[in-house]
Amino acid sequence: MPMQLEVRHETRYAYAAPVSLAHHLAHLKPLEDAHQQLLQFELDVQPAPAQWRDSTDAWGNAQRHFGLAQPHDRLTVTACSRVAVAPRFAALRPEASPPWPEVAACVRYVARAPFVAAAEFALPSPYVPRLPALRELGTGLFTPGRPVAEAALELMHRLHAEFHYESRSTDVDTPLQQVLLQRRGVCQDFAHLLAGVLRAWGLPARYVSGYLLTHAPQSDGRDGAPMLGADASHAWVQLWCPGTPGVPAGAGGADDAWLDLDPTNDCVPGSGHVRLAVGRDFGDVTPLRGVIRGGGGHHTLAVAVTTRRLDSPATRARELLSPRPMENTRS
Repeated sequence: MPMQLEVRHETRYAYAAPVSLAHHLAHLKPLEDAHQQLLQFELDVQPAPAQWRDSTDAWGNAQRHFGLAQPHDRLTVTACSRVAVAPRFAALRPEASPPWPEVAACVRYVARAPFVAAAEFALPSPYVPRLPALRELGTGLFTPGRPVAEAALELMHRLHAEFHYESRSTDVDTPLQQVLLQRRGVCQDFAHLLAGVLRAWGLPARYVSGYLLTHAPQSDGRDGAPMLGADASHAWVQLWCPGTPGVPAGAGGADDAWLDLDPTNDCVPGSGHVRLAVGRDFGDVTPLRGVIRGGGGHHTLAVAVTTRRLDSPATRARELLSPRPMENTRS
């Protein structure tokens, strides 16, 4: 059965001096498909924008552009979403997925070959450059003829074991090379690492932004183990897996089949993960970004995210009794 979740994502900017003009782009509306139904969505901006426009980007993500023409020294953007999430990979059979060399060959450039939309996700991107060390992390896993999903799952286990999750250990712009050297990071870094290794072996991998429950959901309705990266924006990866039993096809047909992998929590995402947007890396799906005129050259940022089950009385009571304070967070 689908799990109903409510997500509240609040972002606050405080500027050192008034901002006279601002233009922002938000990726804060969850995706919709056969396994994730958007029940309700509200986006509140204070001060109210002078203009706004909704659109869809090249990868099918909902986005909102809004502009502020009046002077302001604070900006608050609050997104409230209610979604019904059904597990997508309960019947996954990684051992029955196609061999990874065949998947890689499908997106390799061949003159006059048919266009494959997934091919762009096998290429380097601004946050995920092609580094020799990334390919080395997959050594011994991508053996000839091995099923692609099976190799990717073992790679996820390896990264989870060899890299340490440490909150605030990196910044948004920390280079992937530095993450490789220090062997620690946050969920954005784990997602970039996994995508980078998969692409280094010629496999398409997408970056996913979203949210997850504080505790892994269990079939009996009780809370499971704590999840790393909860109570903030989260990130994970999708691997292109056409023809894999248990990986449902998307709106694009049989070739639009993606397997979600969360290296931060070493799991295949289920009904506790809410997908917000997909892209090549963080830069494509940043929840909120923009340009401003003014501001005094300095600002403070506070982000608070709360995800809770609507069908769990115990969780509802706990969240109401223990509201989370605003704090600087990044996962």
